[in-house]
Amino acid sequence: MLSRTHRGMVLLFCMAIFCGSLCAQTQKTITLRMLYARSGKLIATTHFLVRFNHQKAFIANTVELNEDGTGKLSLPANAKEITVQATYDSATETFVNCDSAATKGYLIDRWYTLSEILASGVVAPNGCLKPSDAAKLKPTTAKPGEFVFFVRPRNKHELSQDDSSE
Repeated sequence: MLSRTHRGMVLLFCMAIFCGSLCAQTQKTITLRMLYARSGKLIATTHFLVRFNHQKAFIANTVELNEDGTGKLSLPANAKEITVQATYDSATETFVNCDSAATKGYLIDRWYTLSEILASGVVAPNGCLKPSDAAKLKPTTAKPGEFVFFVRPRNKHELSQDDSSE
């Protein structure tokens, strides 16, 4: 027969294990897969720029690079929507997301719901290609918990606009 002290210790130990597993379950992550628009090939980068819930400020260094070149993003508890960009040329230039709509020369970010990404996965549209060229690419799918988006480097015109606005 266990004494009260032993029963109390066993109960505390079980509660600690249960609470630890609950905390581990509340930390959600998604996988980011960034593809080159023309080829559909994976681009591995450590310079993701992430925003949550329509906030203006990017949250840098929140993505951990996986061995396969994808990124692992830990989500804040209050995150409902996300937009992701990435940089190149030693993080001095930002890729153009191919899901962005152009309005009067400005690119408008598209936001994606994290509940949909977690439940079924999301592949952002590849608007950088003509439909005939897009049909030549292998179809891209996403697994639950995966966000796939297409990018391209900035063209000379876009780079010169950036230089003239400084």
